[in-house]
Amino acid sequence: MKKIKYIIYVFIVNILFLPFSAHGDDASRAWKLSYKSTVIVLPTWPGYNRPGFGAPLGTAPAGTGFYISADQKTENTSFIMTAAHVIKNAKVVDIKDYNNITQQAEVVLVDLKRDIAVLKSNVNGLAIKISQGNLNIGNQVCVIGNSFGLGLSLSCGIMSAQNRKNLGFNQIENFIQTDAAVNPGASGAPLVNKNGELIGMVDAIYTKEADIDAGVNFAIDKELINQFITENYDLLIKN
Repeated sequence: MKKIKYIIYVFIVNILFLPFSAHGDDASRAWKLSYKSTVIVLPTWPGYNRPGFGAPLGTAPAGTGFYISADQKTENTSFIMTAAHVIKNAKVVDIKDYNNITQQAEVVLVDLKRDIAVLKSNVNGLAIKISQGNLNIGNQVCVIGNSFGLGLSLSCGIMSAQNRKNLGFNQIENFIQTDAAVNPGASGAPLVNKNGELIGMVDAIYTKEADIDAGVNFAIDKELINQFITENYDLLIKN
């Protein structure tokens, strides 16, 4: 009888904790497959000589970006995507990779309507893969961002909603809503699925009182990103 009880107990414990273990494995996998593609973006604002100082009111002193390939076949690329508002007023932009190596980058494309920008570095990096599959509300998603300028870190949550539009952040909008923690410095960060594939780019926090995470965060959907890439394909295909 005791053996039967023990077997039942183990079975119940495994059932109860299996989802948490699986989610932890998914998050770890997402990090391992995408963190090397992610960079810290360090703009230097007019009138200042150091990155982050003099950022306009309401703008984070730093941001995040990720290496992107237009054809999805090129593993190594010199192009980095980030949010346009991170760099639009900067006179110089530096990037810092996962090895903490800092280098200057050139701003080559800025789309203020979608809030997407592309930088070009002198050193190639590992291009993030764009997801070709569909996601459903409730699927786990993760953000690799530079929240508060502390360095790259992982936060995970779920896809809370899709196709959020007319929110007033950008002229052209198609957002994924997520409760994955997002804070200043994470703008331009990749939103990835469990396989570390890009499904969106972090762009906005919805809050009424302060520019801190409130669990209602928005990432530019991969559809808009793909539209941007298609429109600028000729430039982005040239390495």
